[in-house]
Amino acid sequence: MAGNENDLFAGAVAVAEVEDEAAAEAIYVVPADVEEKRRVKRRRGNTLDKWEVPLVKAMLLRKEYNDQDILAYFTRPTRTVNHRLIGEIRSGAKHNAVKAADDEDLNAFLSTWPDVDHETGLSVRGDELLIKAREAMIAAVHIFNSAGLTFRAELFIVSAIISWTYLLHSYYKRLGIPYVYKDKRTPQGQDRYWDLTQCIDTGKCPLPEGMKTNLRFLIGLRNEIEHQSTSRIDDAVGAELQACCLNFNEVLKEHFGHQSGLEKRLPIALQFVSFGMDQRTALKKASSLPAHVSSFISAFEHDLSDDQVKDPAFRLKVAFVPIAAKKAAGADQAVVTVPPGSDLADKIEVVFKEVNRSRYIRKEILDKVHAAGYPKFGPGDHTKLMTELDAKNPAKGLGCVGDYKAHWVWYDRWLETVLDYCKAHPEQYEMK
Repeated sequence: MAGNENDLFAGAVAVAEVEDEAAAEAIYVVPADVEEKRRVKRRRGNTLDKWEVPLVKAMLLRKEYNDQDILAYFTRPTRTVNHRLIGEIRSGAKHNAVKAADDEDLNAFLSTWPDVDHETGLSVRGDELLIKAREAMIAAVHIFNSAGLTFRAELFIVSAIISWTYLLHSYYKRLGIPYVYKDKRTPQGQDRYWDLTQCIDTGKCPLPEGMKTNLRFLIGLRNEIEHQSTSRIDDAVGAELQACCLNFNEVLKEHFGHQSGLEKRLPIALQFVSFGMDQRTALKKASSLPAHVSSFISAFEHDLSDDQVKDPAFRLKVAFVPIAAKKAAGADQAVVTVPPGSDLADKIEVVFKEVNRSRYIRKEILDKVHAAGYPKFGPGDHTKLMTELDAKNPAKGLGCVGDYKAHWVWYDRWLETVLDYCKAHPEQYEMK
C-alpha cells in the first residue's frame, strides 16, 4: 500500500473531486426509474414512537389543539407522520390502553420543542440512537487524526464498533425488529441488546457482504486489542479503517437520508507531511506488527476469496501520487477519483496529489549526493544511471520538463533513487 494512511483524513467521508466529469457520472448517476421509485417509496419507520403516544393523548385532553396542530409537533424533516394516526388515537382505534402523559411531561416536551438538529433534521430524543452513531464515528475519526496520539488505530476501532452497533440498532428500531437477546440479561437484570456481531449476522441486516467482512475484521482485531497490548498498527490496517468510514457514510445516507451524511462535519483534513525520504524511512521502521495481530490478520485473510480481499468495502487502497503543476492554477485540486475501467482503477480507488513539490536540477542532485557522503558520484555517473533506468520517462514520475523547456528537473524520488544506488556501491562513490 503506497503512501501514508496514518491520516485517516475525513476524505474518508468526503466526496472527492473528479477530474473526469463523465467518469463521475458513471459512478454516481442513478437510473431515472430507480430514482423515481426512491422518491415515491415511503420509508419504513414513519410512525409515532412509543414515548410520543402519551404526549399526543395529553395534547388531545387539553382540547387546545386540533389534529393538524398536533401532527405538526411530531413531523420533522427526517420523518413524516400520516394525519390518520392522530385520528386513530383520538377515536381509540389504536393505543387505547396507553395512558396520557401528565402535565409536567407535556409541558417539558412543549418547552423544548423543536428539539431538532438544524443541519440533519434529526430529533434529539426520537433519533437518539442515530445521533449517537454519528457522533461516535465523528469522535473515532477525530481521535485518529489527532496529532501526538500513538494508540490511534485501536481507539478508532473501539469507537467505530460502538458507532456501527448504534447505527444498526437504529435501523432495526425503525423496522420494528426487536434487537434484544431473549435469553441474556445484564448483571442488573436489564435487557441486553445485540452486539455488532449479532447485528450483522441476522438475516435482516442491510449491509452487503463486503461491509460485513470489514466489520468482522475490525471486531476480531478489537478482540486482539482488548486481550493483548499492541504496538502501532496504523499502517497495517489503515486501508480497512478507510473503508469502514466510507461504508458508514454510505449506509447513513442510503437508509437515513443524505442529510445524515458526515461530509459537512468532516471535511478533508490538512496534513503537515510531504512524504520525503525521512518520512518514508520512519514509516518503514514503524511498520512492524506484534505477532498476535499479524497472526490474526493472516488467519482472517486466509479464509477470504480473492474477490473478498479486493472488495473496496472491505479494504480501501489509497495511494499518494506525486504530480507537480507548472502553474498554481493547475495545482488547486487536492483529491481525484480514478475513472472506472482505467489501469489504475484495479489497484487503487482514490488518488491524492502532492502538488508544487521540490524540484532539482542536475547540479543540485549532485550537490546533495556529495553532501550525503558520495563525492565520487559525478555528472557522467548521473547520466549513465539516468539512461539505464529510463528516468526521464514521464510515467515513472521521477521528474518533468522545467519551466524553461530546455531544462529537466528532478523530484525527491529521483534523489532517493540516486542515493540508494550510491549506498549499494559505496566502494565506488565514497571517498577513501
